[in-house]
Amino acid sequence: MTSTTSSQPCDIDELRSLFLFEKLSDEQLAWLCEHGSVESYEPGLLLAEGDAARCFYSLIEGTLSMSKQVGGDEVEINRTSQRGAYVGAWGSYLGEHTEQRYNATVRIHAPSRFFVLSADDFSTAMHEWFPMAVHLLEGLFLGSRQRENTIGQRERLLALGSLSAGLTHELNNPAAAAVRATASLRDRVLHMRLKLKTIAGGAWDRTQLETLMELQDRAAEQVAKAPELSPLEASDREDALADWFDEHGFDDGYQLAPTFVQAGLDLDWLDKIADTVDDGMLGGAVHWLNYTLETELLMNEIEDSATRISTLVSAAKQYSQLDRAPHQLLDVHELIESTLVMLSRKIGPDVEVVRDYDRSLPDLPVYGAELNQVWTNLIDNALQAMDGHGTLTIRTSQVPDRDLVQVEIGDTGPGIPAEVIGRIYEPFFTTKPVGQGTGLGLDISWRIVVKKHHGDLSVTSVPGRTVFRVCLPMAGVAADTGVATGVATAVAPAAEPAVEGADRA
Repeated sequence: MTSTTSSQPCDIDELRSLFLFEKLSDEQLAWLCEHGSVESYEPGLLLAEGDAARCFYSLIEGTLSMSKQVGGDEVEINRTSQRGAYVGAWGSYLGEHTEQRYNATVRIHAPSRFFVLSADDFSTAMHEWFPMAVHLLEGLFLGSRQRENTIGQRERLLALGSLSAGLTHELNNPAAAAVRATASLRDRVLHMRLKLKTIAGGAWDRTQLETLMELQDRAAEQVAKAPELSPLEASDREDALADWFDEHGFDDGYQLAPTFVQAGLDLDWLDKIADTVDDGMLGGAVHWLNYTLETELLMNEIEDSATRISTLVSAAKQYSQLDRAPHQLLDVHELIESTLVMLSRKIGPDVEVVRDYDRSLPDLPVYGAELNQVWTNLIDNALQAMDGHGTLTIRTSQVPDRDLVQVEIGDTGPGIPAEVIGRIYEPFFTTKPVGQGTGLGLDISWRIVVKKHHGDLSVTSVPGRTVFRVCLPMAGVAADTGVATGVATAVAPAAEPAVEGADRA
């Protein structure tokens, strides 16, 4: 901190010349001079962001600047020489309603003089001299915070409801498929038992049975190796197998052919079966193998369905982070992928998702569940902007020569109009129709990224291309770092309103 070079008597007339005090009475000015002082400072640090807010400063002469930590860097957001500009604990009158800390760093750039008053004295003056104004400001601050919390909670619940509905739909499909496949499998196993009884009672010798069992094993193995066929290729093969069955006296060849094709068995396989058994036993052998193939295919379908359900449940756990510590080392790609799974129903078939991931990026110390809320807000906004058609691009990388991980979420929607892009992070500001947006999604995202993770959230937009960029420090933040709320210790020149979020755009 810069040191005080000298303390000087407080001059009432000089104090009155500062616009903040020009309407005060002589008695009030005398009280300020009695409880405060005029201090001279050399260039240097006056107060640091995050320190306890102890003093209120009003500039009499000199130059000061205000800066904030953004993405691990200190970014200057204002510089002024205006007499009367006030900094420090000017929100101390809010008392315990908000944490009393400086939320910006102030530096002096020329020999300067300030009127200095302790935070307690400033709070006392405000409450005694302007009780109605204090009540109005307290109501405005508390009402705004309660409104943000209430609507923010409602938005989170609405998002959770939407995601839950999507997850339920996604789970229902594989679950229903597994139920259908299980019922079909039970039927096929029953027919296999009946066919086995028929075979066992027939005129099959030991050698033929052993050969049939060998063919059965090889056919089951072939299912796992079955090639992926286009609809046209599959149709051509089914026609060829159906002709073979017709030539060999099968009445249901058109029913058998699709199963053999799906399992990867071709004409050569059918010829091997025909060479292995007598003509009178060919029908029984083929139908026996058909039940075997159907059983394998149905078990594969059940396995795929169960795997899909497991993947969805795993993604939901990853998304919610319910079984994990709030703050820990996490792979940002896993967080993004879990969000995409949760939003899969909203993505739709006409939206192409392009993933350009730098898998060499390290795990980051982050609040996973809250970052997933950021990805949800940004991706959902992108999907709504594209209205079901377009390309969603998600790219991760390290910022060149910086210890920052950058996540870009881009869409091919119409873009953000230039006249509103500077307001998109403002609480309650929305361009969506009434009832379709609370205007808190980007505000919440900004708070999570910038306030909670000491990162940065920015946007560039032109028609057909909008990209939100989230930068997160690789070093992360210490656990239990809360999201700063309120503006009680904001540092601001008096000529400008100290509005939370005004320095975001």
